[in-house]
Order: sequence, then structure tokens, then C-alpha cells
Amino acid sequence: MINEMKADLIRITIERQIPLKREIGMNPYNKLLSRILSGASDANISFIEMCKLLIELGFNERIRGSHHIFTKDDVEEILNLQPKGAKTKPYQVKQIRRVILKYKLGDQNE
Repeated sequence: MINEMKADLIRITIERQIPLKREIGMNPYNKLLSRILSGASDANISFIEMCKLLIELGFNERIRGSHHIFTKDDVEEILNLQPKGAKTKPYQVKQIRRVILKYKLGDQNE
């Protein structure tokens, strides 16, 4: 069990170094942000891409075991994420959506 967790952390670290998949016409940051805001696929959001999105939005990441804790100076909430396989848990996607909407994160006019 511990070896599996270490292997997962190593895999996550390696995958973070690989750039997000590029789509023609829309960058992956905007595509993922629109998927999250639409609420149509909360159970199908990649954990790695979610972490990259939060970092892109200016959050600082701290890792404690399987917990990825994201904080941002102007955001009151602390986002504590854990992967479910390779996906983000649906209730955590909803929490992130609420924070993005509340603080108007990801606006092109920031």
C-alpha cells in the first residue's frame, strides 16, 4: 500500500512536468476552465490537470501525503484535494467551481 502511494506520487510528479495536451483553437487552460464552469463533467476531470489549473490561477500548492492543499492570498478558502484514481473527486470540482465564481478567477481581464 505504501509503495503504491509512493509510486502514485512519483507518477504525479512526472506527469506534472509534461505540458497539458494542446487542442487546436482553444488552449487547455481555457478548455478545462470552461468544462469546470459548465458543471457537465464533474466526475471526469483529470486530477493532474486540475492541479495545473489551480497553479495557473495563482494558487500555491503544498503536498502532505495524498493531500494537495492549495492556498491563495486573496482567497479565504483552502482547497484540500485528494485524487480518486487519476480523477478529481466530483465534490471537490464543485468546491473549486464555487471558489472560481466567487472570486472571479480565470477572467481574461485580471
